[in-house]
Amino acid sequence: MKILVINAGSSSLKYQLLDMDDESVIAKGNCDRIGIGGHIKHTAADGRTIDVDCDFPTHTEAFEKLVEVLTTGEAAVIKSMDEINAVGHRIVQGAEIFNKTTLATDEVIQQIDDLAELAPVHNHPHALALRACKKVIPATTPQVVVFDTAFHATMPEKAFMFGMPYECYEKYHVRKYGFHGTSHRFVSQALADAMGKDIKDLKIVSCHLGNGSSITAVEGGKSIDTSMGFTPLDGVIMGTRSGCVDASAVTFIQNKLGLSPSEMSDYLNKKSGFLGISGVSSDARDLGAAAEEGNKRAKLALEMLRYEIKKYIGSYAAIMNGLDAVLFTGGIGENSDDLREDVCSNMEYLGIKIDKAANKGLRGKLAKISAPDSKVEVWVVPTNEELLIARDTKALVEGNL
Repeated sequence: MKILVINAGSSSLKYQLLDMDDESVIAKGNCDRIGIGGHIKHTAADGRTIDVDCDFPTHTEAFEKLVEVLTTGEAAVIKSMDEINAVGHRIVQGAEIFNKTTLATDEVIQQIDDLAELAPVHNHPHALALRACKKVIPATTPQVVVFDTAFHATMPEKAFMFGMPYECYEKYHVRKYGFHGTSHRFVSQALADAMGKDIKDLKIVSCHLGNGSSITAVEGGKSIDTSMGFTPLDGVIMGTRSGCVDASAVTFIQNKLGLSPSEMSDYLNKKSGFLGISGVSSDARDLGAAAEEGNKRAKLALEMLRYEIKKYIGSYAAIMNGLDAVLFTGGIGENSDDLREDVCSNMEYLGIKIDKAANKGLRGKLAKISAPDSKVEVWVVPTNEELLIARDTKALVEGNL
């Protein structure tokens, strides 16, 4: 079975074509600058590549180009789209409507679009991509939507509610939803497999760390709490996102700077975080280089992230009444040995003791990095959201989900 996985943004369309017989990647690529020009980079598994500028006024033209490079030309990997058995789409926000993987009917697509107010950067582009895909992909090819928020649907009410008047939840659906659920679900199961244990018997803190970061408490294979909230802005400090901030500080600065609500949202989402604290960059690698050169603000931003991760690990161990493993994933989590060592240092009271030699230089590989006498295992677990989406899509199409 061949499955095409789509991850659409407002101006981009990332894709992977997978052969589910052995879960190998046949080809992958990205159509970007949609609506502002257009460019595609497409790479086949054998290394053949197409890297050209295109004209992408909308997502429809991007899909048409995707079909073209998959089926024709120097880097073609299939003869026609009829060879693709299903398409799986990543959707960020499913709210309380969608708590599981679902077939993408016209009604479902409209519901995804209707949730755009809860995820304005993501859901409307997802809906645009779904509609564009329906125009280009054969009508007989099933399309499936996998929701980032679905994994967190198991959070208890005491974890997802905010201390605001209850009518905010009843009328406006204001609550913690959590994000990165596809990644947290994939890596927590991959960790259980690597440990040789049933995930139902494990208490895990999953640290997905990248330009956007979230920490999740996974007990018995289910999310019981997570750091991101109503939107992906909440939780730890991120590339350009502030993370958790006292709401009164937000209204105070909004009044001081004379910002509208939407301008204040941009201030917190796009001008804060690593970028806002350091004044250097939103990229942790740039901050590391600047900190080594003596930039105190860059060093501070990095210290803030490590400090906040520690707090979440400790608090999640408390609510789960114990801890079996901590895992690191995502661009920073998988590649920054310094961060992993700093987070795990001085945590022996909690049973965490890192093996510095095993951790040193480890980049993007599945590996145990805790010391032999550590009561809590610590692992690096590379994430693969596309593979999980493909697995879900396959299972749903075959009637096994």
